[in-house]
Amino acid sequence: MPFTAAVITFPGSNCDRDMAVAIEEISGGTVHRVWHGDAALPDGLDLIALPGGFSYGDYLRSGAMAARSPVMQAVVEQAGRGVPVLGVCNGFQVLTEAGLLPGALMRNAGIRFVCRDVKLKVENASSLFTSAYLPGQTITIPVAHHDGNYYADAETLDRLEGEGRVAFRYLEACNGSQRDIAGVLNEKGNVLGMMPHPERMIEPAHGGSDGRKLFESVLHGLNTLA
Repeated sequence: MPFTAAVITFPGSNCDRDMAVAIEEISGGTVHRVWHGDAALPDGLDLIALPGGFSYGDYLRSGAMAARSPVMQAVVEQAGRGVPVLGVCNGFQVLTEAGLLPGALMRNAGIRFVCRDVKLKVENASSLFTSAYLPGQTITIPVAHHDGNYYADAETLDRLEGEGRVAFRYLEACNGSQRDIAGVLNEKGNVLGMMPHPERMIEPAHGGSDGRKLFESVLHGLNTLA
């Protein structure tokens, strides 16, 4: 069956087109561009993506206002039904604010915007989003954020580690994230939030293609389930 995805655009999103182009190129499917004020999502979605940017200018807290947009109720409902949901950078912040992922993204250590390629370790290579990688594989993905410092209490961090829900980990100092966590999964494994931008590293012209396997993982996983 043809692949169908939705990319949500909030006021202040600036990576929504990048995300849509990446998904279209890799999947060959249809990508719906959905405005945050819409109350419903298209039927039959295989993937929902929340892109990077600065929704509402990061007013109050990054992602806090976007998490209360009308479309987010539909996103939460679809996630509960098992539809894969990917949140990148600001999208990760929105997912935590919406309660779909634990923890919070705080101001970077050093109070500086970080924009560069970083090396990541694939901690979980058996999830819907990471099965195309090798366990422990080192990949390079760019980051661009001011509030990417992942925080959770010790009990939550231990649970994430114990349940294999840490998807990616920074291999070098980046933003002060606890335990160098760069991406986490929900309990069901169908929601992933990550600060690095896989959609910006899908072809050699980008300087590498390590992000491509994340989207290929989703496609392979859905085809296996079909």
